[in-house]
Amino acid sequence: MSSLRATPLWQLTATRVREFAREPEAVFWTFFFPVVIALALGIAFSGGSEQPVIVAVYESDGPLLADALRASDRLDVRVLSEQDARDALRRGDVALVVTGGGADAIVYQYDAAREESRLGRLLVDDVLQRAAGRTDPRPTEDVRITEKGSRYIDFLIPGLIGLNLLSTGLWGVGYTVVRMRSDRLLKRFATTPVRRSDFLLSFMLGRLVFLAAELALVLGFAWLAFRVPIRGSLFTLAAVATIGAFSFTALGLLIASRARTTESVQGLMNLAAVPMWVLSGVFFSASTFPDAMQPFIQALPLTALNNAMRAIMLDGAGMVDIAGSVAIVSAWGAASLGAAVAMFRWR
Repeated sequence: MSSLRATPLWQLTATRVREFAREPEAVFWTFFFPVVIALALGIAFSGGSEQPVIVAVYESDGPLLADALRASDRLDVRVLSEQDARDALRRGDVALVVTGGGADAIVYQYDAAREESRLGRLLVDDVLQRAAGRTDPRPTEDVRITEKGSRYIDFLIPGLIGLNLLSTGLWGVGYTVVRMRSDRLLKRFATTPVRRSDFLLSFMLGRLVFLAAELALVLGFAWLAFRVPIRGSLFTLAAVATIGAFSFTALGLLIASRARTTESVQGLMNLAAVPMWVLSGVFFSASTFPDAMQPFIQALPLTALNNAMRAIMLDGAGMVDIAGSVAIVSAWGAASLGAAVAMFRWR
């Protein structure tokens, strides 16, 4: 053990751990920020009563239209002037504007790209058609889905873990390397027997030291606050998260391998991260994008990681079931680390 502690890799890894622990900002963003996001979105989208859709009607149409709509507890009706209603729709304060009535046709003004507006249009039309005497030929029944594993918060937590692994891998590692280069600290290593591979691996090993605590905090909070299930093996989940942490840390090292200033590395990290934030299914399903984009989206490491973690947590999948996703994440990590070692320079 004493001989291991004397190796450069051990000393560099211990240094990385101490540096991280001494930065309160890094501790907050790594451990507590995902919990804050999970709490906020979990409260907003899980459980509780259904929020009514806000719609606006013109004052000039009289009270009959507004009174008919207020018969539904799923609608929040605002009576506004024509200009105020249009402004509210433009700002997103209301989902749609309803005009007309009487002998005139009902007119719906809304943004078809907004899901809330499309839902509001269906609800309003149903209320008005029933008020006009329409009857349904067949009875219907609504079944509210509250089963754990089928809620938005259950979908969200694996995505938040993946997003946090990406963010800490890029900014927590890549930014640190470039800052050391710009402060001329890396230049001193050129005169030492420390190998580039040991230096880069120390960042990856240092990142893993805190990974278990990070996962335990987020998953523990998700279970205690929202009863988010973990139907698969905890060991498999931890293994996949470890592979993801390795991959994103290697990607951060690759981005920082030649960058000389913090400004340049920030641009490169945003170039790598922003597409994955948007496309990789963190806050909503990646399947919402066009089919032509799916091969590119599914090849992204964050998409593969999110798919694998959701399969484990929500479907009880094993390593064999997610082998394809794990292979994609591993390939990104291996390629990034190999390229980083080849391209890295002390100066």
